[in-house]
Amino acid sequence: MKTKLTLTVNKSIIDAAKRRAKSRGISLSRMFEEIFEEEGSYEIKTEQQRAAERLLQLLENSGSISTKDDKILIKSHVKRKFA
Repeated sequence: MKTKLTLTVNKSIIDAAKRRAKSRGISLSRMFEEIFEEEGSYEIKTEQQRAAERLLQLLENSGSISTKDDKILIKSHVKRKFA
């Protein structure tokens, strides 16, 4: 269902948006719809959320970290502490 939307936007932005839509051969309304139809673009994210996403991507792409068994770590710690 289509419905009307009224926006208050700076005149220069409206003119630029109209030129861009015209150069793509679509209406301004269609260009607006396309922007928000893209997956995830309807979510407004803060800078912290974007930083967290980048960190998660880096962690997912990095290699695995070798770990030691808890008992071995405890023994090592006790040995260093009381040596």
